[in-house]
Amino acid sequence: MDIRYIKAKELSARWGVTPRRINQLCTEGKLPGAYKEGKFWMIPDDVGRPDCLRENRNLYVREDSAVYNRKRPCPVGITSYKEVSNECYYVDKTLLIRDIIDNHSKVYLFTRPRRFGKTLTMDMVRTFFEKTDTDTSVYFKNKKIWREGALYKEKQGQYPVIFLTFKDAHQSTWQDMYASLCFTLRNEFLRHIELTTSARLSDYDKKYLKSILDDEATIIDYQFALGKLSAMLSKHYGRNVIVIIDEYDTPIQQGHKFGYYDEVIGFMRNLLSAVLKDNPSLELGILTGILRIAKESLFSGLNNLVVNTILDDEYSQYFGFTEEEVSAMAQYYGVSDRLGEIKEWYDGYNFGSVDMYCPWDVTCYVMDYVRSKRQMPACYWAGSSDNSIIRTFIDKYRNLIKTDFEKLLNGEVVRKQVSLNLTYDELQDSVDNFWSVLLLSGYLTTERNDDYYEMATE
Repeated sequence: MDIRYIKAKELSARWGVTPRRINQLCTEGKLPGAYKEGKFWMIPDDVGRPDCLRENRNLYVREDSAVYNRKRPCPVGITSYKEVSNECYYVDKTLLIRDIIDNHSKVYLFTRPRRFGKTLTMDMVRTFFEKTDTDTSVYFKNKKIWREGALYKEKQGQYPVIFLTFKDAHQSTWQDMYASLCFTLRNEFLRHIELTTSARLSDYDKKYLKSILDDEATIIDYQFALGKLSAMLSKHYGRNVIVIIDEYDTPIQQGHKFGYYDEVIGFMRNLLSAVLKDNPSLELGILTGILRIAKESLFSGLNNLVVNTILDDEYSQYFGFTEEEVSAMAQYYGVSDRLGEIKEWYDGYNFGSVDMYCPWDVTCYVMDYVRSKRQMPACYWAGSSDNSIIRTFIDKYRNLIKTDFEKLLNGEVVRKQVSLNLTYDELQDSVDNFWSVLLLSGYLTTERNDDYYEMATE
């Protein structure tokens, strides 16, 4: 197999050290296979990081080789995997890719509370699989997935990818929401602008493509846009397509909140079915959200959907921080003495049988403490999401839930049945649904006992 060689400047950017340091390592023979071509060192692209650099891999280095003893920043609110993995402290979740490949299912739905890293994780998956003009393997060569072997390396950067996130779809009218959905879809078509000059697409394909890009498409055109885009990408690249849809249920939640549920559920049902159901161009589909919306409401006939919720063991460690990851982060930032406080405030989520921490809370706490030596922790997560559904439930069932709420506030547990097949239009028909929503959206944690769940605030 041909070996690809790179120069010191490219390797220095990848490892976060100066080109001068890379040249020094070549001279000392610490980068096997490196040779000098004229005045430049040529280094094997897959060369391993030597032990002498591993202790300093999270330090910033200036071009004059003066090392600042300054830690990488906490990635609060950053959802770009390239930026976080290359410039910030990154908690490695890349083995999710291994498990998805090994499972070999067609379509996955991961439901987790807000602020548990879903968008960042989905961008990590996109970056791994997507075929681009630049080499994106550089973002994975020092990650866990790269140590898993050739089976996974061979899939890196090999697929056309459709990536959408609806995390910002918070419009209060159907007219505005429809415009927002069309805008999001149109931007994804623009991201694949290479299709406009593809010799493999028919005139009909290009006419359809132009109608989307010029915002002249009908509502029917937009409803089937993802299915059509996947077919065109498959024709162009000669490979099936990976489809990632983040926060798929946000538009539906807004429709329920503001009274246009029927319109948005009809649009989203056709949009998702066209690309995920019986699509010969589909290699893999992944959706994330907060609630699992019942199949008969949205995923009718989609029999290949693998649903993973906070109640399942599989994949539980990939959304949120484990205790081991929090401990490593605290040690890195020199706040190991605050671990007890971090655990008391931000531990308490049980995903399957795994104890998890909220990553939003932990990173905000660490960032605040390192910057200002803040002594009092704060409830960062509570103010970061929309609580309208919870408030509506409380207003409607205030007298029925009062006793149970008092138990929770006193540190006791309440024993309730949980429904995973919720529909927004019937969400508030039963007070029992309230406890399911609280659990699945992260307000309560649980332990299962027979057919019931014992719920608590931590």
